[in-house]
Amino acid sequence: MTRVRVHLFIEGNVQGVFFRQTLRNLARSLSLTGWVRNMPDGRVETVAEGEKEKIEELVSWCHSGPPLAEVSRVEARFGPYLGGYRDYEIIT
Repeated sequence: MTRVRVHLFIEGNVQGVFFRQTLRNLARSLSLTGWVRNMPDGRVETVAEGEKEKIEELVSWCHSGPPLAEVSRVEARFGPYLGGYRDYEIIT
């Protein structure tokens, strides 16, 4: 089992459309850890850690998001698993 970390920036109409809540629920269902937050510039930022296949599923979902979202760009930075989180949370 390979574990990885990903740092994502999601652009588009991604705030006020339940993106963070839906992403948190998905991440938890995939047993991923990390956090998600809205950024002042209108993007959503997230860091997630876990099994590579599940991280890839999360990244794939971020390209469309929840039904009301309109994602225009996803920037993904992959890195080594650090194990620094116990849960997946919405932060401010």
